[in-house]
Amino acid sequence: RQTTARMRSEQLWRDLRAKNDWAGFQPALEGVIALVREEAALRADALGLDPYDALMEQYDPGNRAVDITPVFAELKAFLKGFVPEALALQEERLAKHPLKPLSGNYAIERQRELGLAMMAAVGFDLTHGSLSVSHHPFCGGVPSDVRITTRYKTTDFLSALMGVLHETGHALYEQNLPKAWAHWPLGKARGMAVHESQSLFVEKQVGRNPAFWRWALPVVEKHLGETWSIDDILPHVHRVERGLIRVDADEVTYPLHVILRYELEQELVSGRLEVADLPEAWDGRMRNYLGLSTLDNPADGPMQDVHWPGAAFGYFPSYTLGAMMAAQQWAALTREHPSADDDLARGDFSAINAWRRERIWSQGSRWSTPDLLERATGEKLNATYFTEHLRKRYGN
Repeated sequence: RQTTARMRSEQLWRDLRAKNDWAGFQPALEGVIALVREEAALRADALGLDPYDALMEQYDPGNRAVDITPVFAELKAFLKGFVPEALALQEERLAKHPLKPLSGNYAIERQRELGLAMMAAVGFDLTHGSLSVSHHPFCGGVPSDVRITTRYKTTDFLSALMGVLHETGHALYEQNLPKAWAHWPLGKARGMAVHESQSLFVEKQVGRNPAFWRWALPVVEKHLGETWSIDDILPHVHRVERGLIRVDADEVTYPLHVILRYELEQELVSGRLEVADLPEAWDGRMRNYLGLSTLDNPADGPMQDVHWPGAAFGYFPSYTLGAMMAAQQWAALTREHPSADDDLARGDFSAINAWRRERIWSQGSRWSTPDLLERATGEKLNATYFTEHLRKRYGN
């Protein structure tokens, strides 16, 4: 029943989102959520968990809403004040140093060669993987053959490059899982939050780090034939902007998109919120968190993601948990290895990868998500590391 409902809902979603047709889509989503509630109750009974926790257990074993909710509440309170501050500071900086536009002439093959060079530099084994093109970047395959894809725009090399770095983070995790346990559950990756922490670590902690760009700019110039200064490139790399679309959001505003979904999907699963009331509930939170309205635009509101039409409830927290875990891992790493930024500026990723291999990659699924983080960093999930990371990069 659920497979049929999910397939029908996903197909309708692809068609009706393009038409901004919430009324046509609503009955299909209602059918999916009725079955999700049934599934959540069955899983909860079997596992001895709350229904929403039982759904999260599919994606992040060990994570519980009672632990995540206060951390997200702390982060939300910070971001609602920090987003306007970051935007104001950005305008001040741009007034002093106007944005150098991208030239808009980046051949796809040159961008691909740049991506391959970056993949190899940060540690990807090109003899056991590949880089291809798709409509949306992703990472798949098996540890011995990891397939990365990205998408290219000839007007913007950064979007493809950041996609490559993000997916390379996923790939490094897969390529470095314990080979002795490759065909056992213990040898698999430990859930989606940990996987996201590894991809975001490479994209955000490394790939948007000014030290990284001191090394990367000559590589970009070699492949694309365009010279950039660090002061010219960083405003593009660190751009902050309020927007409706989660997948296009920057690292400052992105968590608010996730927290909105986390809150709403708990209410949908519990029955406190019905699908008919979802557009208004979504709009209320978007206005509150980001000052934007979606009431007349459900395609960019509750119809935006494939997750709910596909019955993937309990998945959304993984994205922001991953970002927070990545910041916490970077903080722990730099305490032990204070010269990490200097390493990045030289294009030396060996010590950084050695730390991650020992603390995360080699552990496979040995520990639950919370236990793995605590063993790697010395403490439980702590929002402070992520907020301090944002303050340092986007604040005064």
